[in-house]
Amino acid sequence: AHIHPDSAFIYATILEGAIRSQVNEGPVTTYRAGESFSEYPGDRHGVSENASTTEPARLLAVFVVDTDETELTTPYKE
Repeated sequence: AHIHPDSAFIYATILEGAIRSQVNEGPVTTYRAGESFSEYPGDRHGVSENASTTEPARLLAVFVVDTDETELTTPYKE
């Protein structure tokens, strides 16, 4: 699991395959090629993985952050 900076807004779109994602305490959701999701400042990302064990997956993530931020992700220990 990891968290993003308090200033981070993230927009992600799946380019190929499928990605499994969980943000905060929400459900684990599978996003497929052509689908998008967003994350808000301070969100905790509990699951972020390829939904397939045999097919590749690619996503494009756009991060909008304050210029003072130096890390895009920080490990989160529960």
